[in-house]
Amino acid sequence: MIASIRKEFNSAFTNELYQQYLSELNKPFPNTLNFRVAETPIFMDPIFTEKILATGKYIAAQIQHPDFKVKTEASLRHQPYTVNETPLPKCILMDFAITKNEKNEMVPALIELQGFPSLFAFELLQDEALNKVFTMPKGFSPYLNGYTREKYLAHLSEIIKGAPGTNKHTVLLELFPHQQKTSIDFYCTEKYFNVPIVCITEIFQEDRHLFYERAGHKIKIERIYNRIVLDELKNQTKAIQDKGALLQTDLDIEWVTHPNHFFRISKFLLPFLTHTYIPNTQFVNQLETIPNNLEDYILKPLFSFAGQGVIIDIQKGDIEKIANPEQWILQDKVHYAECIETPTGPAKAEIRLFYFWDERTNTYVATMNLARLSKGKMIGVDYNKTATWVGGSLAYFEQID
Repeated sequence: MIASIRKEFNSAFTNELYQQYLSELNKPFPNTLNFRVAETPIFMDPIFTEKILATGKYIAAQIQHPDFKVKTEASLRHQPYTVNETPLPKCILMDFAITKNEKNEMVPALIELQGFPSLFAFELLQDEALNKVFTMPKGFSPYLNGYTREKYLAHLSEIIKGAPGTNKHTVLLELFPHQQKTSIDFYCTEKYFNVPIVCITEIFQEDRHLFYERAGHKIKIERIYNRIVLDELKNQTKAIQDKGALLQTDLDIEWVTHPNHFFRISKFLLPFLTHTYIPNTQFVNQLETIPNNLEDYILKPLFSFAGQGVIIDIQKGDIEKIANPEQWILQDKVHYAECIETPTGPAKAEIRLFYFWDERTNTYVATMNLARLSKGKMIGVDYNKTATWVGGSLAYFEQID
């Protein structure tokens, strides 16, 4: 997005460097990088960064507002309810498309929210690999708000494991973790924070406690770094669903983040947000009439993950046949700008900001990010199967003294 830096990066790029970059990413955990990595990072100017952070500050304030829980209670009506919910999640994700306004200026547009962890640990490895292989511009960082690698590691350790000195046994819990596309993030988490990876099939309950076994030893779980998307459990065997049901019982467990927050914050919060850089969103069951200009909208199920079930090219019948309209939203369509010049044509981009709860200031703070590049209708693998210069990436923000 900064023309001079983009030109310099593209001119210096070679496929040999890209292969070296992939090699660096694969080196710590061979054959675990299961998603496409883009050939380039994104370089952000301060004006865009100011806009995206101002929008994030507004969203965080809505989540911290006293009426947040009451406003979002309906999100749990048809979902598995997990007891002992904490007031607020320890982390929030905010996905922003890079778009253009009527003045042809680059501006952000909020696409989605999640009260759920992301590739928090993998991005440390990605930053290392990019800086080791490519000549990166000086004065740019993937961190925000004065964060450095060291400060990010310390804060993320506190998010995952709790405050220093608490020493509660924490596990990363997932469904078939070694089969997930994001498994490399789990291995990075285990390496950086000494957090064991546990599959939900391994857990068992005694009284109000959960346990798992390693090398014949029973180990009590005291804190769960939760990576399970509950929707994925619906299509599993009864035995696995029964394991998932354990999570809804009254357990002596701390959650990061609590499962209920996935439902409260995901797409459910979008209709309650009003901001220059947030597209208008409506619950389908609250539509007075179906709009005639459906080409200007996108239809989304509230609780899907990774873009599943999203309808881009909407027909009137798509809305009419929805059996549970209270679980769908109609959102103004965002037109991604073809803002990243590449040797194989311009790419679109999306940035996910990582917000962590800061116990000292009682606020959410933007710490780091990930980015995704696309040349298809949507940001995602299925829409970019044959393209190059697309996939997972990292945004670097110009640092202003």
